Amino acid sequence: MIRVVLADDHTLMREGLKHILQNAPDIEICAEATDGFETVQLVRKTPFDVLVMDLSMPGRCGMELIRQIKDEVPKLAILVLTMHEEDEYAARTIRAGAMGYMTKEGAGAQLVNAIRRVASGRPYISMEVAEQLAIEAEKLREEAAWVRRKLNLRADASSSDAPSSPPSLPSS
Repeated sequence: MIRVVLADDHTLMREGLKHILQNAPDIEICAEATDGFETVQLVRKTPFDVLVMDLSMPGRCGMELIRQIKDEVPKLAILVLTMHEEDEYAARTIRAGAMGYMTKEGAGAQLVNAIRRVASGRPYISMEVAEQLAIEAEKLREEAAWVRRKLNLRADASSSDAPSSPPSLPSS
């Protein structure tokens, strides 16, 4: 059984998540938190396997909350479920220690799959976020290639301007 804590400041969101997850026989919601402070308290007091958390909650939130939780319970799997579709959020949360990242636009079956993956120690990012990260990585590769070409052109230009041997000093 995968024991899950839901951390989201919106009651309607938590209720919807519980409704989706109640049909998964291997997932049990063991607690809920409405802000970052409650989340930290639950992490310290309640044994569970996966934290499904929103990035934007009152109190401690976002990367700061993920880092604190990972410092206190390094093996806890964190799945970020957020409205933020931008790839920089995904990359930052994964670097902070989250095992998974998906947007609230995802389907219920996708959430169940994500929880199962991070509970088993495997990372999860939604297809939409993976596509955004791939596009961003390609842009960075193109920019890096452009910079290398510019640097090579400058290096070639300055080496052709340089004298072939050091200048001789006038004798006195």
